[in-house]
Amino acid sequence: MEEAIVLYPSPGIGHLIPMVELGKLILTHQSSLSIHILITPPPYSAGPAAPFIASVSSKFPSIIFHHLPIITLPPSITSSSRHHETLTFEVARRNNLNVHQAILSISKTFAINCLILDFFCIAALSVANELNLPAYCLFTSPAGFLAGLLYLPTLHSKTSKSFKDLNAPLDIPGVPPIPSSDMPTPTLERNDLAYQGFFEVSTKLPKVSAIIVNSFEPLEQRTVRAITDGLCVPDGPTPPVYSIGPLIAEERGHTNGSDAILDCLSWLKMQPSKSVVFLCFGSLGLFSKEQLHEIAIGLERSGQSFLWVVRNPPPQNQSLATTALPDPDLASLLPDGFLDRTKDRGFVVKSWVPQVTVLSHDSIGGFVTHCGWNSVLEALSEGVPMVAWPIYAEQRYNRVLLVEEMKIALPMNELENGFVSAAEVEKRVRELMDSVEGNLVRERTMAMKNAAMYALSEGGSSRIALAKFVESWK
Repeated sequence: MEEAIVLYPSPGIGHLIPMVELGKLILTHQSSLSIHILITPPPYSAGPAAPFIASVSSKFPSIIFHHLPIITLPPSITSSSRHHETLTFEVARRNNLNVHQAILSISKTFAINCLILDFFCIAALSVANELNLPAYCLFTSPAGFLAGLLYLPTLHSKTSKSFKDLNAPLDIPGVPPIPSSDMPTPTLERNDLAYQGFFEVSTKLPKVSAIIVNSFEPLEQRTVRAITDGLCVPDGPTPPVYSIGPLIAEERGHTNGSDAILDCLSWLKMQPSKSVVFLCFGSLGLFSKEQLHEIAIGLERSGQSFLWVVRNPPPQNQSLATTALPDPDLASLLPDGFLDRTKDRGFVVKSWVPQVTVLSHDSIGGFVTHCGWNSVLEALSEGVPMVAWPIYAEQRYNRVLLVEEMKIALPMNELENGFVSAAEVEKRVRELMDSVEGNLVRERTMAMKNAAMYALSEGGSSRIALAKFVESWK
């Protein structure tokens, strides 16, 4: 019977991509395997996955996708949830029966070696135990956040306050002091359902066979050492940690706006080397109309060339979109005359661009990012320095890591209400593109680009970690 492994990513393209890349990487080590990926429809708008899945299926016949039934959450949950993570955890909990049945179905024709879970799908650890399968976790965020998550029960036991009320730095092994307000947004309120979901992950993660991290040792060496030395789980054993990244996806394709994308890439070709700052904020990164105005004013005043991806603001009184948003009406969202005044040095794209392609372009000299880990690794792999502008999830935590620990980004600093002024946008864009500080970040980023290439080469740390991981389930 042919051997197989089952991969179970959480909903959303940002978690599917690294899981697919892990599957492809495993195939380079053991080509005879069959890779089965369980697809859960997301309970919110998270970017189109179908073109990406179709592309992978056509190029890699050993990777097989299994579409699980839609989980319909009750309105009481969807209407009251302030964080998309709450919906993700709830879908995963309700999905266990579907996961169990899918694995049983696959096992009729394949000998399954293990189940690899996204950390949001930790509820399926019980399914793996029932089926007597080794369970591994793919951690799609940096090792620095893994350290914080493993240490969460310890932090929880030290105070009865919510992180949002502590107003103090948190000492977490292996990472710089984390301001309590910079803990992941869904964990700031102790009584929130999202906090409870992350707390459950923190208590179950040490029980998996191993944790696979989409990072590489030179980037987070101090952090990984603290985790493997057991400092983050002081009251119990820590599973092995394998840093096998960076896992970088090829473009996932897009069905709309191809003419606009071609125009954008043609415009980039005409720009001088390293002259353009690229602004893009992920599949869930949405700004209010007021914030879009401030970005536009800051970009105009900076005098720098820019490529900016603009998406529609979220529906009124909502922080996230539960359905796909239409393309924005730029004339109504941006300041009067902005597009005309900046047409010689700026290009605004509606909704989406092929980010990997853009970041690899010679004209790109900087990246203003929401600090999503996929985007960070994509920029790092191209040697593009960053301005870190977190919006949701663990991105404020990531900003601390990028600025203080890795030193590959400058911080975008918001006001107390979360708003970023035009003056701050102007300052940080100029600083990144033309200052001593910006040059230092650029040099450090290039050094880490080279370190990433070496880690992925034969005999590099990531290839060695991959071999150890594959050997562990045998």
